[in-house]
Amino acid sequence: MPLLAEQIGPLDALGGGPLYRRLEDALREALRTQRLKPNEALPPERDLASELSVSRITLRKALDSLVEEGLLVRKQGAGTFVANRVEKQFAKLSSFSEDMAARGRTVRSEWLGRSVGAVTPDDALTLGLSPGAAVYRFNRIRYADDVAMALEYSTIPGFGLDGVDVVGASLYAALEAAGNRPVRALQRLRAVLFNPEQAKLLGIEAGAPGLYIERRGFLDDGRVIEATQSWYRGDAYDFVAELDMRA
Repeated sequence: MPLLAEQIGPLDALGGGPLYRRLEDALREALRTQRLKPNEALPPERDLASELSVSRITLRKALDSLVEEGLLVRKQGAGTFVANRVEKQFAKLSSFSEDMAARGRTVRSEWLGRSVGAVTPDDALTLGLSPGAAVYRFNRIRYADDVAMALEYSTIPGFGLDGVDVVGASLYAALEAAGNRPVRALQRLRAVLFNPEQAKLLGIEAGAPGLYIERRGFLDDGRVIEATQSWYRGDAYDFVAELDMRA
């Protein structure tokens, strides 16, 4: 394996700011571009600090931040590794495409359907729309590095987009381009078992464990802009929420 210092380049080239932050950014970029591969072991911290010409305290601060983000994992007695499972932070409102890109994964979707139609009674309640209002529906299998990771079914009010064809790799990118990206969301999660149809779409065994998430995304003015139902593979995702008794 090439020296890590060669893979991330000189830290001085990253501008100003604290050294640990520059190191953190350099490592994050190496992870994003997959110069550091999933499951790859990092050198021991003593060796890595020496190689990068930084103190162990500086190195530890940079690594701690990446561990908190789920980009690296520490295994007791074994060292620090590039994460293979995806740790999704509940505190951060981000899209599947953004989460995967941050981890250096190649994202694509297989469309199960996309259409425009009238809102259903249930969706009208969820989205706060009047009967007969137009909505867009986007149903997809989400892939990372050609591995099926999740099933995603989204409903968007008609005012949110200019048409079904404006959505490419990222729904949130299309909403942002239209000036309608959600600024906050409510999510509900529960454990599920995949039925045969869902399992076939994901290429896993029927009855395999998964995580089901309902999300409602809101605009700054309080209107609902997104209602998404997602089924995530239980063997590929960890969902993390930070709790603080001071809140």
